[in-house]
Amino acid sequence: MPAELRRRLVELFAWVDPGPGASHLVSDTSGWWRDPATLAALGPALVAPFRATRPTVVVAPAVTGFLLGPLAATALGVGFVAAHKPGDGRLPAGALTWAQSPPDFRGRRVDLAVRDRHLGPGDRVLVVDDWVDTAAQVRAVYDICAARGADPVGTAAVVATCPPPVAADLRITALLTTPDLPPDPTPSR
Repeated sequence: MPAELRRRLVELFAWVDPGPGASHLVSDTSGWWRDPATLAALGPALVAPFRATRPTVVVAPAVTGFLLGPLAATALGVGFVAAHKPGDGRLPAGALTWAQSPPDFRGRRVDLAVRDRHLGPGDRVLVVDDWVDTAAQVRAVYDICAARGADPVGTAAVVATCPPPVAADLRITALLTTPDLPPDPTPSR
Protein backbone atom coordinates (compact mmCIF):
# COMPACT_ATOMS: atom_id res chain seq x y z
CA MET A 1 0.00 0.00 0.00
CA PRO A 2 1.30 3.45 -0.78
CA ALA A 3 2.65 5.24 2.29
CA GLU A 4 0.54 8.29 1.47
CA LEU A 5 -2.67 6.25 1.65
CA ARG A 6 -1.67 4.77 5.01
CA ARG A 7 -0.92 8.26 6.33
CA ARG A 8 -4.27 9.63 5.09
CA LEU A 9 -6.28 6.72 6.51
CA VAL A 10 -4.79 7.33 9.95
CA GLU A 11 -5.12 11.11 9.66
CA LEU A 12 -8.80 10.90 8.62
CA PHE A 13 -9.71 8.40 11.37
CA ALA A 14 -11.10 9.44 14.76
CA TRP A 15 -12.47 7.96 17.96
CA VAL A 16 -15.76 9.65 18.89
CA ASP A 17 -18.03 9.70 21.92
CA PRO A 18 -21.45 8.33 20.88
CA GLY A 19 -23.15 10.18 23.73
CA PRO A 20 -24.59 9.72 27.21
CA GLY A 21 -24.66 6.18 28.51
CA ALA A 22 -21.96 4.96 26.14
CA SER A 23 -19.39 2.67 27.68
CA HIS A 24 -16.75 3.23 25.01
CA LEU A 25 -15.77 5.42 22.10
CA VAL A 26 -16.61 4.31 18.57
CA SER A 27 -14.59 4.54 15.38
CA ASP A 28 -15.40 7.33 12.94
CA THR A 29 -14.24 6.42 9.45
CA SER A 30 -16.40 9.00 7.68
CA GLY A 31 -13.33 11.03 6.72
CA TRP A 32 -12.26 8.16 4.45
CA TRP A 33 -15.44 8.54 2.40
CA ARG A 34 -15.27 12.34 2.25
CA ASP A 35 -11.70 12.55 0.94
CA PRO A 36 -11.75 11.92 -2.84
CA ALA A 37 -8.12 10.81 -3.10
CA THR A 38 -8.51 8.31 -0.27
CA LEU A 39 -11.78 7.01 -1.69
CA ALA A 40 -10.20 6.53 -5.13
CA ALA A 41 -7.18 4.69 -3.66
CA LEU A 42 -9.10 2.28 -1.40
CA GLY A 43 -10.32 -0.21 -4.02
CA PRO A 44 -6.94 -0.75 -5.69
CA ALA A 45 -5.15 -0.95 -2.32
CA LEU A 46 -7.61 -3.49 -0.90
CA VAL A 47 -7.39 -5.86 -3.86
CA ALA A 48 -3.64 -5.63 -4.54
CA PRO A 49 -2.68 -8.57 -2.27
CA PHE A 50 -5.34 -10.78 -3.90
CA ARG A 51 -4.86 -10.13 -7.62
CA ALA A 52 -2.86 -13.34 -8.10
CA THR A 53 -5.74 -15.40 -6.63
CA ARG A 54 -7.94 -14.23 -9.53
CA PRO A 55 -11.21 -13.50 -7.70
CA THR A 56 -14.31 -13.67 -9.88
CA VAL A 57 -16.56 -11.72 -7.50
CA VAL A 58 -16.40 -9.50 -4.43
CA VAL A 59 -18.84 -10.14 -1.56
CA ALA A 60 -19.25 -7.60 1.24
CA PRO A 61 -21.65 -7.34 4.19
CA ALA A 62 -24.00 -4.44 4.86
CA VAL A 63 -23.60 -1.61 5.40
CA THR A 64 -20.14 -0.14 4.85
CA GLY A 65 -19.28 -3.13 2.70
CA PHE A 66 -21.84 -1.85 0.20
CA LEU A 67 -19.48 1.09 -0.39
CA LEU A 68 -16.14 -0.74 -0.24
CA GLY A 69 -17.24 -3.86 -2.11
CA PRO A 70 -18.03 -2.06 -5.38
CA LEU A 71 -14.77 -0.07 -5.12
CA ALA A 72 -12.83 -3.33 -4.80
CA ALA A 73 -14.86 -5.07 -7.52
CA THR A 74 -14.27 -2.19 -9.93
CA ALA A 75 -10.53 -2.30 -9.21
CA LEU A 76 -10.52 -6.03 -10.05
CA GLY A 77 -12.87 -5.77 -13.03
CA VAL A 78 -15.33 -8.24 -11.48
CA GLY A 79 -18.87 -8.07 -10.13
CA PHE A 80 -20.15 -7.36 -6.62
CA VAL A 81 -22.56 -9.37 -4.45
CA ALA A 82 -24.15 -7.80 -1.39
CA ALA A 83 -24.43 -9.80 1.86
CA HIS A 84 -27.64 -8.51 3.39
CA LYS A 85 -28.64 -8.33 7.06
CA PRO A 86 -32.31 -8.73 7.98
CA GLY A 87 -32.24 -5.67 10.21
CA ASP A 88 -31.33 -3.28 7.40
CA GLY A 89 -34.87 -3.44 5.96
CA ARG A 90 -33.64 -4.12 2.45
CA LEU A 91 -33.85 -7.87 2.00
CA PRO A 92 -34.00 -8.77 -1.67
CA ALA A 93 -36.72 -10.89 -3.19
CA GLY A 94 -35.93 -14.38 -4.42
CA ALA A 95 -33.95 -17.33 -3.15
CA LEU A 96 -31.33 -16.49 -0.53
CA THR A 97 -28.61 -18.47 1.19
CA TRP A 98 -28.27 -17.57 4.88
CA ALA A 99 -25.59 -18.03 7.50
CA GLN A 100 -25.34 -16.88 11.08
CA SER A 101 -22.09 -15.55 12.45
CA PRO A 102 -20.49 -16.67 15.67
CA PRO A 103 -20.71 -13.99 18.40
CA ASP A 104 -19.19 -10.68 17.33
CA PHE A 105 -17.42 -8.10 19.50
CA ARG A 106 -20.76 -7.16 21.08
CA GLY A 107 -21.75 -10.80 21.64
CA ARG A 108 -24.37 -10.65 18.85
CA ARG A 109 -24.88 -13.30 16.21
CA VAL A 110 -25.43 -11.63 12.86
CA ASP A 111 -27.52 -13.22 10.10
CA LEU A 112 -26.27 -12.63 6.55
CA ALA A 113 -27.77 -13.64 3.20
CA VAL A 114 -26.83 -13.46 -0.47
CA ARG A 115 -28.96 -13.97 -3.53
CA ASP A 116 -28.50 -17.52 -4.76
CA ARG A 117 -28.46 -16.44 -8.40
CA HIS A 118 -25.37 -14.27 -7.86
CA LEU A 119 -23.01 -16.79 -6.22
CA GLY A 120 -22.29 -20.33 -7.20
CA PRO A 121 -19.83 -23.12 -7.97
CA GLY A 122 -16.66 -21.90 -9.58
CA ASP A 123 -16.81 -18.44 -8.05
CA ARG A 124 -13.60 -17.30 -6.39
CA VAL A 125 -14.75 -14.86 -3.72
CA LEU A 126 -12.88 -11.93 -2.24
CA VAL A 127 -14.65 -10.76 0.91
CA VAL A 128 -14.28 -7.04 1.63
CA ASP A 129 -15.17 -5.03 4.73
CA ASP A 130 -14.10 -1.88 6.49
CA TRP A 131 -13.23 -3.36 9.89
CA VAL A 132 -12.57 -6.93 11.02
CA ASP A 133 -12.40 -7.36 14.79
CA THR A 134 -13.62 -10.87 15.66
CA ALA A 135 -14.03 -12.01 12.03
CA ALA A 136 -17.52 -13.22 12.91
CA GLN A 137 -19.11 -11.80 9.75
CA VAL A 138 -16.21 -13.03 7.63
CA ARG A 139 -16.89 -16.55 8.92
CA ALA A 140 -20.59 -16.21 8.05
CA VAL A 141 -19.76 -15.09 4.50
CA TYR A 142 -17.31 -18.01 4.15
CA ASP A 143 -20.14 -20.34 5.30
CA ILE A 144 -22.41 -18.90 2.62
CA CYS A 145 -19.66 -19.45 0.04
CA ALA A 146 -19.33 -23.09 1.13
CA ALA A 147 -23.09 -23.60 0.90
CA ARG A 148 -23.11 -22.15 -2.63
CA GLY A 149 -20.05 -24.09 -3.81
CA ALA A 150 -17.92 -20.95 -4.08
CA ASP A 151 -14.33 -20.65 -2.89
CA PRO A 152 -13.33 -17.71 -0.65
CA VAL A 153 -9.81 -16.65 -1.61
CA GLY A 154 -9.46 -14.30 1.36
CA THR A 155 -10.65 -11.11 2.99
CA ALA A 156 -9.50 -7.56 2.40
CA ALA A 157 -10.20 -5.02 5.12
CA VAL A 158 -9.28 -1.43 5.72
CA VAL A 159 -8.66 -2.23 9.41
CA ALA A 160 -8.11 -5.61 11.06
CA THR A 161 -7.84 -5.76 14.84
CA CYS A 162 -8.42 -9.52 15.08
CA PRO A 163 -5.72 -11.76 16.55
CA PRO A 164 -2.99 -12.73 14.04
CA PRO A 165 -3.93 -16.45 14.11
CA VAL A 166 -7.50 -15.56 13.09
CA ALA A 167 -6.20 -13.33 10.30
CA ALA A 168 -3.90 -16.09 9.07
CA ASP A 169 -6.62 -18.77 9.23
CA LEU A 170 -9.10 -16.68 7.23
CA ARG A 171 -6.52 -15.09 4.92
CA ILE A 172 -7.34 -11.57 6.11
CA THR A 173 -5.18 -8.77 4.79
CA ALA A 174 -5.67 -5.23 6.08
CA LEU A 175 -4.41 -1.80 5.17
CA LEU A 176 -4.21 -0.90 8.88
CA THR A 177 -3.89 -2.92 12.08
CA THR A 178 -4.14 -2.01 15.75
CA PRO A 179 -0.63 -0.50 16.05
CA ASP A 180 -1.41 1.86 13.14
CA LEU A 181 -4.46 3.42 14.80
CA PRO A 182 -4.34 6.30 17.22
CA PRO A 183 -4.99 5.00 20.72
CA ASP A 184 -8.49 5.29 22.15
CA PRO A 185 -8.06 8.35 24.39
CA THR A 186 -10.40 6.99 27.07
CA PRO A 187 -9.66 3.26 27.41
CA SER A 188 -10.73 3.14 31.05
CA ARG A 189 -14.29 4.29 30.31
